[in-house]
Amino acid sequence: MNDIDTSDLSWDDWDELQRPAAEETDFDAVVEGALSRRGFLAGVLAFGSGAAVMGTASLMGSTAQAATSRIAFKPLAAQTDFTIHVPEGYSWKPVAKWGQPLFSGVDDLDHATGGALETSDKVFGENTDGMEAFTVGNHQLIAVNHEYVNPKINLPNNEGGVPTSADDVRKLQNLQGVTVMEVAEGENGWDIVKDSPFTRRIHQNTPMKIAGPAAGHNLLKTDADPAGVEVLGTMNNCGAGKTPWGTYLTCEENFNGYFGSTDANLELPEDFGRYGIGHEGRYAYEKFDARFDLATTPNEPYRFGYIVEIDPANPDAMPVKRTALGRFKHENAACVLAPDGRVVVYLGDDERGEFLYKFVSDGVYTPGGDTSTLLDEGQLYAAKFNEDGNGEWVALTPEATGMSQPQICILTRVAASKVGATTMDRPEWVAVNPVAVEAYCALTNNKNRGLKTNAGGDETPVGGPNPREANKYGQIVRWFPAGDDHASDSFTWDLYVMAGNPTVGEGLYKGSENINAGNLFNSPDGMMFDSTGLLWIQTDGDDDNEGEFEGMGNNQMLAGDPVTGQIERFLTGPNGSEVTGLTWSADKRTMFVGIQHPSAPFPDGEGKLARSTVVAVKRDDNAIIG
Repeated sequence: MNDIDTSDLSWDDWDELQRPAAEETDFDAVVEGALSRRGFLAGVLAFGSGAAVMGTASLMGSTAQAATSRIAFKPLAAQTDFTIHVPEGYSWKPVAKWGQPLFSGVDDLDHATGGALETSDKVFGENTDGMEAFTVGNHQLIAVNHEYVNPKINLPNNEGGVPTSADDVRKLQNLQGVTVMEVAEGENGWDIVKDSPFTRRIHQNTPMKIAGPAAGHNLLKTDADPAGVEVLGTMNNCGAGKTPWGTYLTCEENFNGYFGSTDANLELPEDFGRYGIGHEGRYAYEKFDARFDLATTPNEPYRFGYIVEIDPANPDAMPVKRTALGRFKHENAACVLAPDGRVVVYLGDDERGEFLYKFVSDGVYTPGGDTSTLLDEGQLYAAKFNEDGNGEWVALTPEATGMSQPQICILTRVAASKVGATTMDRPEWVAVNPVAVEAYCALTNNKNRGLKTNAGGDETPVGGPNPREANKYGQIVRWFPAGDDHASDSFTWDLYVMAGNPTVGEGLYKGSENINAGNLFNSPDGMMFDSTGLLWIQTDGDDDNEGEFEGMGNNQMLAGDPVTGQIERFLTGPNGSEVTGLTWSADKRTMFVGIQHPSAPFPDGEGKLARSTVVAVKRDDNAIIG
């Protein structure tokens, strides 16, 4: 490990260096079994796997697309350059860039130093990801995640970007977490409102409350917090969510990579392996901050991997970690109300072969009522997909798992394995349709499908919603809750799309029939519905435009119609970037879109550091676009 440059690896590749999964054998048997499963795979290609019996689903033929298209823009061709492209009649402009001041008296980014430690918690953070917009009185607020750092850029004067001091570590910690900021539209477009009373930075040293069944458990206790009820910071904040009562849900994903041990021979708990926690951290935190040194503070990792609730309207409110929603690599948190008023939260665990979850509150949401415990008291479920197009949500209870309720909340992956949940191809964002009772999950890719077990030793067979061995392209699965009730414990499902490449692929790797040479993409990641029921799909995949990915170009954002299956490319990001995070202004005339880890020279030009950026996209005629 020490002689490999890991700074540019993706998180899942970094995890595999830390904890290689065991090889599965008998490849031929895996493929033969998949192809014989009641003709399932052929049915998927024709969208026949239950689609005809699923109410709002329809067959996705090109004739239906042409006759009923709701996609009004002229689709873009794939791009491979270092800027953003949007369709004719649209324009874009940066709103917030890494290092941009949130307060007066703070300078913009110094490209020579990557910014000063003293102001690193007073600027827009690094690697923007999930975000949500909020209207508070006459104020337009946006809460934005900052998933991780790029030390080679953030510490440009350090060899390889490696921290060499506690100050370096503190700077990196400050650049991550969440920004809550006010924005306003003026003559020159949208911009940050400096010194807004709502603006604040929440980072890896911000005090937070621990709530729910795991609060106070022995595994969450440390010398600094012997009661196990308060923790410093949130980290690796990936996707997001918004509650019906107007709070922001930020999701802790790859928290494991921040911890390491100064004692290379330290014996680690068995469950650390399931979560990818090892002796060496990705950012060398453990060398300069004892809180991240497993040899000094062994329980600290158990205090991360949760959903954190933040009140954007109250800058004095302490963020709360909601342990009832489980501990794993949270991608996003999609909230919806059941017909009886209970709160349903869908949750993906973004790692190869992990699971899809759902939380259903015990209490009922009442506008203006007490919401303080709605996300603390309820039932957590894991999804089981059957190959006949049916599925069930299996309750993670002490009786079903043999674990206590706090243990289920802390070691959620173990609990889901015990009930036989379906291993998935990296469940990323979940999106709930506002005009139909259905939900979608982006299964971004899984090169290990059918070849290796997951980190817990669960098999990853080819079939069901994961129909391709060594899946490099990804797919989007959708489900239809029984009785039109998201709180129901059963559902039917199909695949909305299988990404692929019909120009170079064979068989299933061509993709589903709604993929063509004009809308190629791989690795669906972020997803959001607009108010009309169009599904916006963002990608985080291979952008080398070669071989299996020929013709796909840079990562992108596409619009999809759930009724017809039509998918068209709307935006392309700069080379090297992930397109991630999407929300709308209150008047629906502006899309705010995130561009993460772009390659230079985006957006400031030659000789400048690359800056993660939130951009505003508008129609030139200022019409509604969401």
